[in-house]
Amino acid sequence: MTRLGLVLIIVLAVVGAASAQDVFDRVEHSYADNDGVRIHYASLGEGPLVVMIHGFPDFWYTWRDQMAALSSEYHVVAVDLRGYNRSDKPDGVAAYAMPNHLADIAAVIQHTGEESATIVGHDWGGAVAWSFALTHPEMTDKLVILNLPHPNGLARELRTNPQQYENSAYARTFQEKDPDDPTVLFGRPMTPETLAFWVTDPDARARYVEAFERSDFAGMLNMYKANYPGGKPGDDLPPLAPKATMPVLMFHGLNDTALLSGALNNTWDWLEKDLTLVTVPGAGHFVQQDASELVTTTMQWWIGR
Repeated sequence: MTRLGLVLIIVLAVVGAASAQDVFDRVEHSYADNDGVRIHYASLGEGPLVVMIHGFPDFWYTWRDQMAALSSEYHVVAVDLRGYNRSDKPDGVAAYAMPNHLADIAAVIQHTGEESATIVGHDWGGAVAWSFALTHPEMTDKLVILNLPHPNGLARELRTNPQQYENSAYARTFQEKDPDDPTVLFGRPMTPETLAFWVTDPDARARYVEAFERSDFAGMLNMYKANYPGGKPGDDLPPLAPKATMPVLMFHGLNDTALLSGALNNTWDWLEKDLTLVTVPGAGHFVQQDASELVTTTMQWWIGR
């Protein structure tokens, strides 16, 4: 074997080992400050900035597959929302109002030294991402949303679709309950273990339990109390949100029973630029994990196009 051949084998082995290593052990941990509240984020890779925002109940690690792939071309940053894992956990419902989350994301972008980013959000992170894009378009290059309809669509469905209103009953329960109530989470005690019920990989679930042990259940519920949209069937529709000015990519797992696909209708009417909509039969609410390969490869293509 030639020396060049040996070097190539060693290089390939090193690259293969790095790609196989879980991002949990590869990321760099940093903290951005927003008016005294420290927001933790994990980052990987170099290049244009991509900021990823998780939902409920979750933490930065939900994006592990997407981070591993995108980090070859991008600086990928996955945030812990306030109240979760290693981010600060301020007291009170008002601390979790949407403007505070938007300021958290702005602080993270500024802490990286960038002026804008592609913003990616799932569930409540999707709500933060929509709101950030609509209020901070100058900081939002592109927008990627997973299983969280446009605010106009969700508001409409809560008022016109009795099935969506019924399926959102859990959120109204979360708004009313105390975090110490043993029936607060779908009739089960709200513990780190029950919050991780949806994670199928046993190794990942162990990490979720650890993250939820560091999290604040009151803060999680305060997100619902401060921000969940009101409205019931028969109510007048609220004023429309302004149009988003950047390209938008949306994924929606069609087995999601909390957020029905009808809310996706007319999304294109609320955007100034192109919409790429990917509906995923067989995938549920956590589409970034249920259909990881499809989500990851599509995201790579779309962000880089």
